[in-house]
Amino acid sequence: MLRMHFSAGDLARTRIADGPDPLWETVLSMQQLHERRPEPLLDAWRRRACRASRQAQRMLAPLMPGRGYFPDFLTPAAAAGGLDEGIEAVLRTPRRRLHTEMGLLAEGNSLPTWARSLGDGDTGALRHLGTALKQYHASVLTPRWPDIAARVDRDRMTRTRTQCQVGTEAMLHTFAPMLHWRSPVLCADYPVDRDVYLQGRGLLLVPSYFCRRTPVALLNETLHPVLVYPARVVRRTVPVAPCGRLAPLLGHTRAAVLQTLLEPRTTSELAEFAGVSLSSASEHAAVLRRAGLVNSTRDRHRVRHTLTPLGIDLLDGQP
Repeated sequence: MLRMHFSAGDLARTRIADGPDPLWETVLSMQQLHERRPEPLLDAWRRRACRASRQAQRMLAPLMPGRGYFPDFLTPAAAAGGLDEGIEAVLRTPRRRLHTEMGLLAEGNSLPTWARSLGDGDTGALRHLGTALKQYHASVLTPRWPDIAARVDRDRMTRTRTQCQVGTEAMLHTFAPMLHWRSPVLCADYPVDRDVYLQGRGLLLVPSYFCRRTPVALLNETLHPVLVYPARVVRRTVPVAPCGRLAPLLGHTRAAVLQTLLEPRTTSELAEFAGVSLSSASEHAAVLRRAGLVNSTRDRHRVRHTLTPLGIDLLDGQP
């Protein structure tokens, strides 16, 4: 279990990243190439990616194992400004930090000679690393980047809209059941038991196309706190008709209420858009909330309802 401890100042400094991070997507997509579990949305991409830029993949694979630790210097904050800025930051990593983080990686992994020299700050090894990162991104990620950006941007828009309208705590509730907000602690399933104290620095939440199942955090707690999570998308271009496949399960009215929550809405807005009375909207929202499909948060005299990831998947037709 990962527990991130907030103060009031941390809530004020918590935000969603402006877009997909090219180096986080590089590391996490490399991990997905190692993953043997079938996944319909990624299987075709894996087949194509395995045939592309094999030399770069062979070089990067020891640094980005499919399980466990990978060095924090591979995902610098500067990558938010683009791939080139991110790679430049990787190449400027201080020698002491390279030595420390590559030493941690070597504790559980067998590293090739060039990777061990990277830990010594060898400039040639760093240059080869920079070249491999560029080649991998160009051949494996660039063809997929429009899809990556679209998914991340839609997720970001949903979260930031909630944050702007009803506050950061309400936005943190939208991550359930993947993340659990119990003020002042944000909890997530995690491979190890760990507490992170934000200490007024806030938290950067980074939606990711290739992150799967559980969020990922930096190990080095002297760095700005980051939590990378799987971006979720509602495919608004193909709306689900309430009289369609969900109506026999939920009833026509409740299916309409659920579909109306493709956008976060107050109870009165829900009643207006779904075409039901205020008391009926409140009752349907309560039933959907108890089923884990909807989150409801109070903002002064209003209650705002948002879909949970389970509700999104039900409308989106995903398992």
